[in-house]
Amino acid sequence: MVSLKDISVRCGVSVATVSKALNGHKDVSEATRERLVRTAREMGYFPNAQARALKTNRTYNLGVMFLDEAGRGLTHEFFAKVLNSFKTEAELAGYDITFISNKDIGGRRMSTFEHCKYRSVDGIVIACTDFTTPDVFEVINGDIPVVTIDHIFDCRTAVVSNNESGMEKLLNYVADCGHKKIAYIQGKRSAVAEKRLAGFWKACTARGIEIRPEWLLTGDYCNPDNTYQLTKKLLKSKEIPTCIFMPDDYAAIGGLNAIKDCGLSVPDDISAVGYDGIAYSQLLSPRLTTYSQDTPKIGATAAKQLISLIENPRSTFTEVITVDGQFLEGGSVKKLNGIK
Repeated sequence: MVSLKDISVRCGVSVATVSKALNGHKDVSEATRERLVRTAREMGYFPNAQARALKTNRTYNLGVMFLDEAGRGLTHEFFAKVLNSFKTEAELAGYDITFISNKDIGGRRMSTFEHCKYRSVDGIVIACTDFTTPDVFEVINGDIPVVTIDHIFDCRTAVVSNNESGMEKLLNYVADCGHKKIAYIQGKRSAVAEKRLAGFWKACTARGIEIRPEWLLTGDYCNPDNTYQLTKKLLKSKEIPTCIFMPDDYAAIGGLNAIKDCGLSVPDDISAVGYDGIAYSQLLSPRLTTYSQDTPKIGATAAKQLISLIENPRSTFTEVITVDGQFLEGGSVKKLNGIK
């Protein structure tokens, strides 16, 4: 394994000079730094992680706390894409990531926060569907830098998708197509669900659209079976809505199947919209009208903010960063009354 001494011998400088050059110290000339960095690369040098940790008091390791109530894990497209972009950005900055959780280690049950201490992570990103667990609160109230995704705590930095605005754009499009009889199947109560519902109410009120209590149902995110049953319930109503808002694109699969099983078609008999913009939604026929969340930007922003909290704690402040998405016009919403 190539050492700093090997590089110093090759270049005819001291080990201290090599160390300063590779760590970006300003008291080494740019020409010397470039020569030493190039030589280190040619010789296949990699810094020793344990030695670097002792010197910098950092492990260059970020913890990922990922809890998905739906049980889909990294097959959940939204979280998978967010965490992939988080990982890419972290690695560009020289950090590794470790998934952390409450688990048994050495015959002892550890909380997630204790696991963070055990692994000596420098910071933690939390991506959950349920932020109300004791495990989450222990991490939030701990002494390790934290960034949350799609949930806001007063004392921590958060990166959130603009769910309220996204829902407003979907509702306004549906209203522009002439729909006034609109049903809404929301996900389980959470910060995301509340923001989307707020956007739905706000846009309906602005457009003068009545929100009927019997058409406002609570379902579950990423649950096609549940959405199937709730869609069937709506289709058995005395009066059927002309458009149904599904909890998300994946759950919408169940809703679309329910419509088909009732002998109806989308969008000729009834319209439907989703949320998230997952790839599958654009492979359906007709393509699902939805709102695509900017998962690459959410993950990359979370990584940048967390690393800044670690490396520049005095100049990095707690803030809420909102990331806009993009409306995707599919073919699942019928234009009524000849509206173009």
